Amino acid sequence: MLSTGDFKRGTRIELDGEPVVIIDVASQSPTARGSNTLIKTKLRNLITDQFIAKTFKSGEKFNEPDLEQKTVTYLYKDGEAYYFMDTTTFEQYSLGSDEVGDNAHYLVGDLELRVQIYNERPIGVEVPPTLVLTIVDCEPAVRGDTVNAVTKAATLETGFQLQVPMFIENGEKVKVDTREGRYISRAK
Repeated sequence: MLSTGDFKRGTRIELDGEPVVIIDVASQSPTARGSNTLIKTKLRNLITDQFIAKTFKSGEKFNEPDLEQKTVTYLYKDGEAYYFMDTTTFEQYSLGSDEVGDNAHYLVGDLELRVQIYNERPIGVEVPPTLVLTIVDCEPAVRGDTVNAVTKAATLETGFQLQVPMFIENGEKVKVDTREGRYISRAK
């Protein structure tokens, strides 16, 4: 069991029968004598992906969720389902588009990522924080637009659109931040 003293970013607890991860935590000392210290948290539900702000009293106890992470390879998408294969047991998992969420913007064939399993049921995927993807469509570069940090829209091989600098061209590989959906640099 975990208590509020164990809380830190990334800690996973079970709240109201569902797994949540702590995004932010702060403690607040009371002004009245004899009052408990309050632990203010910002949580993300791992099943619904919703954010929750919750305050706990110091010393409260919580169960650790039955969460497991397995390394999988992305196989393909069929309608609303995405299919993944465990790299060690070759077991296949399917997740709906609501479970994959915004991570679908970065799924390419043979991409290794982690699937989260809660009570023997897959509930979501975690893509790496940065990926190298290919630009398939963007406007041509315009000479002379180098004074300001001018950007243009570009489409990745996955169909996701993001802003890139003017010097990026079709067919180039770029490094993308998957947490914020933004261009980082050219890939080497």
